[in-house]
Amino acid sequence: MKLSDILTPDRCLCKIQGVSKKRLLKTLSTILGESFSNLDENQVFESMMAREQLGSTGIGNGIAIPHCRVPECNEITGCLITLETYVDYDSTDGKPVDLIFVLIVPEEKEEDHVRTLAVLAKKFHNQQFCDSLRNAQNNDELYKYAISHKC
Repeated sequence: MKLSDILTPDRCLCKIQGVSKKRLLKTLSTILGESFSNLDENQVFESMMAREQLGSTGIGNGIAIPHCRVPECNEITGCLITLETYVDYDSTDGKPVDLIFVLIVPEEKEEDHVRTLAVLAKKFHNQQFCDSLRNAQNNDELYKYAISHKC
């Protein structure tokens, strides 16, 4: 799987303002709802919040990969953002986050969900990849860095 399979330029946002984990997830739900007419942003938000109740998707080193399966979702899709300032996210290492990749998967695609998460985890554990994303100055650079990095 390549990130270009699940990510588009309009779902890459560079240096946005973040206030709280909940508000970030709401913003990301809105972005996904606007990108896909069949997705209800409230359903996406509720699904992400339900997943967070099981345990934080903040994986450490300033990174979060919130993910969930949504009945209305027709294809695996993602949204990538960097934050202007760090936001507390209840991460496993206790550190706030500034780099977030949301993964939304069709409800029946459990194996694809796990497989895609594994690919994302590998990419986001690569310091060079994360540094390039954090150094992006605009949305286009963020998208370009995300899809061009090989690891």
